[in-house]
Amino acid sequence: MNTFGLPREVDPRDALLEEIYRTAGAVDWLHQQVVKLEAEQVTWGKAEEVEKQAGEFPGVDTTHKASVNVWVELWQKERKHLVDVSKAAIAAGLEERKVRLAEQQGAMLAGVIKNILGDLDLTQEQQAKVGTVVPRHLRAVA
Repeated sequence: MNTFGLPREVDPRDALLEEIYRTAGAVDWLHQQVVKLEAEQVTWGKAEEVEKQAGEFPGVDTTHKASVNVWVELWQKERKHLVDVSKAAIAAGLEERKVRLAEQQGAMLAGVIKNILGDLDLTQEQQAKVGTVVPRHLRAVA
């Protein structure tokens, strides 16, 4: 429980979005580790280190071999996972859901603004400007 946490209720759509955000963060962090590698470290490195205490030649035996660096492997796996989770989110219609929510919020905000302006005692000249001033400021916020 200390390592993986307790179960919690979560909407599957929210869980998918959380996984996308978490994985995108991991991909960015792993990318930073990969760009720190020297060119030869990408495919060549220390494979094994054995410390010998006894025998004719005590010390550390180091074996090098050609293989993909573990940072590169982790980065590639996380990138693939991000693509897979993103595909699942698209298939579940999450982007469309976000658009619908944004549209609903926009409609609510427009209603609030309309009610506020309706409560004010605006002159004809001020009322004429509402149609251009309000949208301009809303676009600036977006």
